[in-house]
Amino acid sequence: MDLAKNRDVAASDTVPATAKDSAPEAVSGAERPTPLLDVRDVSVEFPTAGRDWVTSVQNVSFQLMPGESMALVGESGSGKTVTSLAVMGLTEATGGRLSSGSVTFDGNELTGRPAKEWRKVRGPGMGMIFQQPIRSLNPAYTVGDQIAESVRKHLGLSRRQAEAKSVEMLEMVQIPRAAERAKEYPHAFSGGMCQRVMIAMVMACNPRLLIADEPTTALDVTVQETILDLLRDVQQQTGVALLFISHDLAVVAEICQRVAVMYAGEVIESAPAVDLFFRPQHPYSSGLLASIPRPGLSVDRRLRTIPGGIPAPGTWPAGCRFAPRCEFAQSGRCDTTHPPLDVVSTGGLSRCLRADELALDGVVT
Repeated sequence: MDLAKNRDVAASDTVPATAKDSAPEAVSGAERPTPLLDVRDVSVEFPTAGRDWVTSVQNVSFQLMPGESMALVGESGSGKTVTSLAVMGLTEATGGRLSSGSVTFDGNELTGRPAKEWRKVRGPGMGMIFQQPIRSLNPAYTVGDQIAESVRKHLGLSRRQAEAKSVEMLEMVQIPRAAERAKEYPHAFSGGMCQRVMIAMVMACNPRLLIADEPTTALDVTVQETILDLLRDVQQQTGVALLFISHDLAVVAEICQRVAVMYAGEVIESAPAVDLFFRPQHPYSSGLLASIPRPGLSVDRRLRTIPGGIPAPGTWPAGCRFAPRCEFAQSGRCDTTHPPLDVVSTGGLSRCLRADELALDGVVT
């Protein structure tokens, strides 16, 4: 496969502008600014029925620059949401514990801070959009009241100022008749509109980091596109950094400059989006890309699948965690040695012992 030729011919149809514009220098070298978010060797554990603790996420590290958009991708159970909750300081609230590692935000170490200190960071520092927005909205209060409560708490606005801010934010996320709809309850909004309300609520406090956990899940394709357009607009207007969590690489290509792929609780590849899409350096990443439906694909050609499933925490194999599902795994090597996350020829990072030996397919095959 001629990657260079395919890259030029198919880029405009296969990978949208955001992915195409992610230059390698955006993530390398001494010219990079100080990270807004620096996650180092974070490991998270949860108790089992027998009260033993099992590791769910292990030694996850990544950085996010001011104004940058980055994705955490992988199948369900890979550790994406658990990682994002650790970043938000919500691990203990979900029954887990941070067993090791550090989270630094805007130069300040957050690990080990009491809940009171974390609450000062959430809102004006970072905010999170959760999956299934209707579950995050209180059915007993109007959407305007819920946005107003947040800004009164974090920004110290008066009741009247908070009400005006609520309407302003609903207008920003393009909800028609914002002043009227601010007085309505969540049940009166569709799934897409509820997601707009959640974006308005998070952005009302002017955070520097927005974490979006599967924000387009359960939405139809046309609504997905409007939410992605809205997130792009919000980022352009405010300069907020975006940590986008998804299992869908096609969606990620629409909005993110960098991608970190997770599998079985650890990062297995990290690269600028354009490099990962056209030159993946891990068989798992290549398999995910091959499973994306594309226009023009012959109806007689079956989409590629990855056999098996992600091993549950506590059952991870001793060697490469992807080896039991990998068509390129070598017996006596991949199943016995746990690979480190190393720099590869493209300049990205890969957790594959054979990364420099394999020529893996990207989105164009």
